[in-house]
Amino acid sequence: MPDAKPPEIDPETGEPKISKRAAEKAAKKAAAKAAKEAGKAGAKTDSKPAPTKEPEDPFKQGWLRGVFKEKPIPGADVHTRFPPEPNGYLHIGHAKAITVNFGFAKSYGGVCNLRFDDTNPAKEEERYFTSIKDMVRWLGFEPANITYSSDEFDQLYELAEELVRRGKGYVCHCSAAEVNAGRGGKQHGPRSVCKHWSRDAEDNLADLRAMRDGRYKAGEAVLRMKQYLGTKPEEYETHDTDSKEVIEQKQKLKRLAENPALWDAAAYRVKNENYHHRTGLKWRIYPTYEFTHCLCDSFEGITHSLCTTEFETLRPAYNWLLEALDHKLPSSDEKGPMQREYGRLNVEGTILSKRRIAMLVEGCTVGGDAPAPTADSVADELDGVKLEEEGDEEVEPSANLISTGPSRKLPPVVRDWDDPRLFTLVALRRRGVPPGALKKFVLDLGVTKAGANTMTHTLDASIRTYLERTVPRLMLVLDPIKVTITNLPEDYLEERTVPFDPKDTSKGSHVLPFSRTIYIDRTDFRKEDDPDFFRLAPGKSVGLLHAEHPIICKSFTTDPADSEKVTHIEAEYGSEVPAGKARIHWVADPPSSSAKAKELSPVKAEVRIFNPLFKSAKPNELDWKSGGYYDNLNPESEVVFSEARVECGFREVRARAPWPEEEGEKAKKEGGSGMVEKSSVRFQGIRVAFFAEDKESTDEKIILNRIVGLKEDSGKKV
Repeated sequence: MPDAKPPEIDPETGEPKISKRAAEKAAKKAAAKAAKEAGKAGAKTDSKPAPTKEPEDPFKQGWLRGVFKEKPIPGADVHTRFPPEPNGYLHIGHAKAITVNFGFAKSYGGVCNLRFDDTNPAKEEERYFTSIKDMVRWLGFEPANITYSSDEFDQLYELAEELVRRGKGYVCHCSAAEVNAGRGGKQHGPRSVCKHWSRDAEDNLADLRAMRDGRYKAGEAVLRMKQYLGTKPEEYETHDTDSKEVIEQKQKLKRLAENPALWDAAAYRVKNENYHHRTGLKWRIYPTYEFTHCLCDSFEGITHSLCTTEFETLRPAYNWLLEALDHKLPSSDEKGPMQREYGRLNVEGTILSKRRIAMLVEGCTVGGDAPAPTADSVADELDGVKLEEEGDEEVEPSANLISTGPSRKLPPVVRDWDDPRLFTLVALRRRGVPPGALKKFVLDLGVTKAGANTMTHTLDASIRTYLERTVPRLMLVLDPIKVTITNLPEDYLEERTVPFDPKDTSKGSHVLPFSRTIYIDRTDFRKEDDPDFFRLAPGKSVGLLHAEHPIICKSFTTDPADSEKVTHIEAEYGSEVPAGKARIHWVADPPSSSAKAKELSPVKAEVRIFNPLFKSAKPNELDWKSGGYYDNLNPESEVVFSEARVECGFREVRARAPWPEEEGEKAKKEGGSGMVEKSSVRFQGIRVAFFAEDKESTDEKIILNRIVGLKEDSGKKV
C-alpha cells in the first residue's frame, strides 16, 4: 500500500492546508452548530453577552486552597520560602518548588524568601549562589528577602546548648557501625540507645563546647537529639483495659517511635573541611539540615513550609524540635511554621541527579576499588533519612556509584551544566525554553499530594504549544541549495510585507525580499522525481511560501567530488508555471547592485539541533557504576548545520527581543542596559522548528539552538 500523500502547505502560515472538500464540510458543520445555538439564544429574552470568565487561580483551588485554609491567617501574612542547598545547579524539578512557593505566597498577597541552606561548606561554591538567584529571577519571581542559614549560626548554636540543658540533646561518640546497630542494622532488628544517651546535661554541654572548640575530629563526636530511639515497644503496647484516649496516645507514640527520622537524628557534626564562604574559619562544627531548617523557618516568620512528599516522614522531626525549644505549640499549627508536602515533579527520559550530571560534565573514573569510609561516616549514618533539597533525587552515596571491576577513565560528554541537552534550568534557558512555559507546565500538571510523573516529550509538547502563540515566524533554511531563477533579470528585487504571525497581527510585520537568487532546503529537492514526492524535482514545480508564483526545476548541478550532492539548481518562475501540490520555505539573496542589499540579505547562522543525549528512553536505569552509560550515548545528540540561512526579518526579531515578553527577561531589559538574554531571541522557523539564539552567538557569527520541533515526530530526520 503506497504511503499517504503529504498535505499541502498554507501559503501564509506554512502549515498543512485542508482540502476544498474538507473545508466545505467543516463550514457546513460550523453553520449547523451556529444555527442551533442561535435557536437556543432566540428563546431567551436576555440579549446581554455572556460575561468573560476569568481564568481560575491554580493556587486558590484544590489541595493548595486546603493548605491555606488549614492555617487561619490573613492572606497578606502568608510567608513562604524556597530553601536550596548551594551545592549545584537547579534543574527542572526545582522549577516546581520555586513556582509553588513563590506562586502560593503571591496569590494570597504574601511574600516568599530565597534562603540558602549553606550548612555544608565543603560542597558550596559562589557560582551556585549566583546561578540560583539568576534562575529564580529568570522565572519571574523576586524574593522578599535573600537569607542564609549561616547568618543564624550563632543563634542556632545557642539553641543547641539550650536543647542539651533541657535534657533533649546528647553528644554521641559511637562509630558509624555502632550507630547503625543501634538503629536495628540492615536486618531491622531491635533498636537500642547508645552508651552516651543517659549522660547528664553538664557532661553533654562540656562535650558540645569541646566540639565547638576543635578538640574533636570529624567522626569522633556528634550532637544528637534525644527523640524516640529510646522508646521501648512495651511503652506503646495496648491492652484491653486501655481507654480509647490512651489507645490513641499509644498509637501516636508507636508511629513516632517507628519513624527513622526520629531515631535520635544528628543536630551538629564536626567538619574537617571547615572553611565557610561567609563565616571563614569561625566554626569547626556545623548544624544539620534537620536542626537548621525548621528553626530558620521560625526565625524568618515562615507560615507555610511547603516541600515535596519525601519530607513527609520528616514532618514529625520538624515539629519535635520546634516544640522542644518552644518555637511551636504542641500538636498545633497555630503558632510557628506549618510544614505541608506536595508531590514532586519526576521527569523521565533524562538525568537529574547532580552526581551523575557531574560525571557527564567533568568526566570520571569508574570501577576500581570502592572508596573507604570518610571521616564524616557517623554524621552520614545519622543523616541517612535526609533527602537533598526539594526537587532533587535522593542522596546517592558514592559507594553506590563505584564498582569494584576494572578501572575505566571516561571523558566529559557535555560542554557544561548549561549544555542544552541537559535539563538543568541553566541548560533549558540556554536552549531557549521560555520561563513562562516551564511555569505553565508545572501548574498544568497540578499541585497535589500525588507525584507528577511525566516524560521529556510531554514537556516538549507543552513548550511547543506555548511558543506557537507567543513567538514570530520566519523562514530558515538549514541545509541550503542555491537556486537561480533564470527567467528573472539579474537586478530583479521584489519586496513584500509579511506578518510575523498571520494569526496575531500585534506582533507586527517585516519586509521579505524576492530575487533572482534564492536558497531552498536540501530536503525539498530530489534529483529523481517520485510520484509521492510533492516538492521540487527535475521538470516538477513547487509553490514558494509568500511568493506569488511557483517555480519549476529546469536543471541542476552536482559536486564534482560527490555526484550525490546537488550544489546548484536552475529554475523558472511565473504565472505560466504549473501550480505545485505543496509550498516550501526559502530565503532570497538580493542583487548586490541594490542599495538595500545589506539590509535585505539573509543572515548566515550555525544551527544546532539537539536530540536525546542517550539512546535509552530510561537513562537512569543504565549502568552508572562501571561506565555502561557512556556506551549508550546517542551519537546524534547534537547535529550542526554550519551554513544555514535565515531571512532578513531575523534582524528585527533580534532587536525586539525578548519573545515573548517574560517577566524575568523583560525586567532584565528594563534594568538599565537594555540588554536581554540571547536565549530570549526566539522564533518559529516555518516548516522546521522553534529556535533561539545561543549564548555564544555574536554579531559576526550567529548561533541558533533548536528549542523543540514543530511536532513530536515529523518523520523528517535532521
